[in-house]
Amino acid sequence: MKVVIVGGVAGGASAAARLRRLDETAEIIIFEKSGYISYANCGLPYYVGGIIRDKEALTLQTPQSFYNRFNIKANVNCEVTAIERDQKRVSVKNLITGEIFTESYDKLILSPGALPVVPSFCHGGERVFTLRTVEDAIKLKAFCKEKNVKSAAVIGGGFIGLEIAENLMDTGASVTLFERSDHVLAIVDDLAAAFVHNELRAHGVDLQLKADTLSLKTADGCAELVLLQVGRNRQNQNRLRHVSKRTEKLPGNAHSGAERLRRVQLCGRVHDLCRPEKP
Repeated sequence: MKVVIVGGVAGGASAAARLRRLDETAEIIIFEKSGYISYANCGLPYYVGGIIRDKEALTLQTPQSFYNRFNIKANVNCEVTAIERDQKRVSVKNLITGEIFTESYDKLILSPGALPVVPSFCHGGERVFTLRTVEDAIKLKAFCKEKNVKSAAVIGGGFIGLEIAENLMDTGASVTLFERSDHVLAIVDDLAAAFVHNELRAHGVDLQLKADTLSLKTADGCAELVLLQVGRNRQNQNRLRHVSKRTEKLPGNAHSGAERLRRVQLCGRVHDLCRPEKP
């Protein structure tokens, strides 16, 4: 049996290892769009903040170690662009060489992960970031160090938003956290979230609830963040600074129902929109 797995991070790598334990003879091939497999997504914010110092500590396996241990071929920087179900094969593009080739399969597992989404009103610029892959974390950490970022704004109070806010504080930046709901962490009720609110404020995070980002207006190479919110007055908008924006290219084939991540950085302020899209 030949199994092709699209995606080689938590889900894909775990599925591959489990398949090997169930069938020692199966041919298992992984295609991963990024340059790393089996890495700890939850550790990415802590690499940005310096708690995890070595980026190698983020990866549990490399393609070579995965092959040596499980006899599984893990191909990084390879994007699956099409699935031909009648022919039982996938089309793959090598993102380094540009080569396009096909790979046949008996069984196909799709584990492409979440889709980082940049708001439609962001149209480019060097200060917009996503935080989905190891490459994203490396890029963001390098930017913070190079620009000596002193203030950051995080939009969205989900898990990644809180973690990146915590780690930006650890770098010495002042952090403002904007959440469009009346409390952070949508999976808990407001009573439980109140403890998180107190902890955030106790550590110096400027927490702004019932705040929603609707647009960024570009002017003379910068942009102005415009907030339309419930329960806030216009004076609070004076906190915001001019911003530049950077848009991350979205994967073409990762249309899973997983949480969709959105991030922006405002003039040294990182904005993290990490709530799922509403239908």
